[in-house]
Amino acid sequence: MLRKAAVTTISNGSYLQGESNGRLPAMDSGQPAQEGKVVLKKKVTLLRGISIIIGTIIGAGIFISPKGILKNTGSVGMSLILWTACGILSLFGALCYAELGTCIKKSGGHYTYILEAFGPLPAFVRMWVELLVIRPAATAVISLAFGRYILEPFFMHCEIPELAIKLITAVGITLVMVLNSTSVSWSARIQIFLTFCKLVAILIIIVPGVIQLIKGETQHFKNAFAGNDASVMGLPLAFYSGMYAYSGWFYLNFVTEEVENPEKNIPLAICISMIIVTVGYVLTNVAYFTTISAGELLLSKAVAVTFAERLMGDFSLAVPVLVALSCFGSMNGGIFAVSRMFFVASREGHLPEILSMIHVRKHTPLPAVIVLHPLTMIMLFNGDLYSLLNFLSFARWLFIGLAVAGLIYLRYKRPDMPRPFKVPLFIPALFSFTCLFMVALSLYSDPVNTGIGFAITLTGVPAYYLFIVWDKKPKWFRKLLDRVTEILQILLEVIPPEEDQKS
Repeated sequence: MLRKAAVTTISNGSYLQGESNGRLPAMDSGQPAQEGKVVLKKKVTLLRGISIIIGTIIGAGIFISPKGILKNTGSVGMSLILWTACGILSLFGALCYAELGTCIKKSGGHYTYILEAFGPLPAFVRMWVELLVIRPAATAVISLAFGRYILEPFFMHCEIPELAIKLITAVGITLVMVLNSTSVSWSARIQIFLTFCKLVAILIIIVPGVIQLIKGETQHFKNAFAGNDASVMGLPLAFYSGMYAYSGWFYLNFVTEEVENPEKNIPLAICISMIIVTVGYVLTNVAYFTTISAGELLLSKAVAVTFAERLMGDFSLAVPVLVALSCFGSMNGGIFAVSRMFFVASREGHLPEILSMIHVRKHTPLPAVIVLHPLTMIMLFNGDLYSLLNFLSFARWLFIGLAVAGLIYLRYKRPDMPRPFKVPLFIPALFSFTCLFMVALSLYSDPVNTGIGFAITLTGVPAYYLFIVWDKKPKWFRKLLDRVTEILQILLEVIPPEEDQKS
């Protein structure tokens, strides 16, 4: 996959040379990048940081996941409790990442924190499963929701053809990747606009719901805990659906090196965003149940649209459009953030050198953005929405739990590390335990999807020793990789970041 020489070109790669401390090389010079240099510049302000988090969290989850949560909890009351619990748990996780982001000022998110705490092998496995499974599947899930909602106004009285959904979805995915390859500034501006659209869509549901409550429409809340008994084995799937709806609170940490004043802006952006999203999500679910019964919600393929049709008449046509824009914003934020993880992994010698290069004029990590396109298309045309959701959840929450456990480990391993923002120890302990417990329980409740995810995760171990540790690759293979890199550089017009180049 790589060549050793590239490690010394892009970073010092000290841990690959036999050191056991697993610490990342310092990439911050403390000096602002010059305007003319080909680097990723600090363009993420507090407002843009909030838009990245809210804009990525509020996607399809709140409009699709209510069905998954209700089905696996068994009653209206339990589903609302789980929505609240997932919001609090996500806030705990976000606070942990606020500490990690202010004491480890490097981009890369989960990958960087696992590398810093536990060394290169688990970090490589995390990056490997993100590249092969998590990000393509997550992009496919949110993109399928985009395709369904954008077509909803044209198929109000009939079923939407699955092929039409997937074709529109493919166009949306391609458009997002072109946008992120073209301009960081425009991607951020569009993200702010789409975040505004998301909040408008949420308010369009909440306000009529509150009016319904004032009118006394509470029949669906009577005997709220009556219904099917919640199965212990169903709780991990309900947990995954809820945490999927809240997932996105960690994406600002993927772009730490591009955040202005990260010690202040990362904790502020995380806290403001999580309060807005948690309150909005709980109120949205309450609003749903003022109009839709539990049975009707389970039968609906587009819960937000069903709700709007009941209360708004012709105006309901606007809801699927707003939801589609919401999904597009989540796609945009996810691609923007995760491409930086592949960029950092390449810089540290865990991915081909080409992925750590930047476009000479647009100053975007073009190769790290477009590398996801073919795998996402494979995911898109193979599998249904809920299978993909459960499939990716195992690996995602396993490594998020591990990253937060790394926070606890670093408290003891490196007690003198500067920590501008520090959380009480019980918060990371509770969060990491809950994540790892639910992951273990899911092996019993959904063994097929979880087993597939587990097997693919384990392939990262032999891949690490084959591509990273083994340094006696044939000379012809090294020459071939170098030649391919040169050709891609010419075609894509990319070079290594100038601040990292050796004279």
